[in-house]
Amino acid sequence: MKPIVQISLDLTNIDEALESAAMARRAGVDWLEAGTPLILAEGLHGVRALREAFSDVPVVADLKTMDGGYLEAEMMAKAGATHVVVMSQAHEETIKCVVQAGADFGCEVMGDNLNAPDMVDAAKQLEDLGCGYVIHHIGYDERRGIAAAGNSMPSPLDQLRKVVEAVNVPVQAVGGLSLEQAIACPQYGAPLVVLGAPLTIDADAFKTADGDLENSLRMICEAVHAQEV
Repeated sequence: MKPIVQISLDLTNIDEALESAAMARRAGVDWLEAGTPLILAEGLHGVRALREAFSDVPVVADLKTMDGGYLEAEMMAKAGATHVVVMSQAHEETIKCVVQAGADFGCEVMGDNLNAPDMVDAAKQLEDLGCGYVIHHIGYDERRGIAAAGNSMPSPLDQLRKVVEAVNVPVQAVGGLSLEQAIACPQYGAPLVVLGAPLTIDADAFKTADGDLENSLRMICEAVHAQEV
């Protein structure tokens, strides 16, 4: 697939999310993500607002579902989400329920391998259970805790090639990537480039990052979209 740029709207109010989404779309971003903070703060209203404002743009609801999979996916799909996220650490029946709801309500399912004991095996299992995408994810708290202890911070790039080789579905890498690393993801075989903290969101305050973000996003989008994979 052609490289796609997705922005994670890890914000806590609808108005700022809509402003950031509009700016991102002007810059060339392809997909919008209702990040977990936005879903916690605004719930279905945040997803509906994105759908109403951007009627033909894919909207990812980063639910991080661990249980109650069918209902969560159904609710978000009916609110306008085109993609929902379920965790590999959930029971496999939960993953199956999310996949079934996706089929029933026309919503794609992304499986997230955050904190899996074996992240490559988790990616395989997610695909085997019906997820159409794999999110290879090193967590926010994990990265910060390891760095605070003075140790080298892990990166999703460490095992990204192995994850990509293990599955036949599109892969995205998430978790503390630098600008250069995010742009390079398609060269690892991961065509879904996610832009979130610290590139576009102030991860400590959960607000839009400072600076000329629109031009920065435009540069990123142009660099990602120009790649052949």
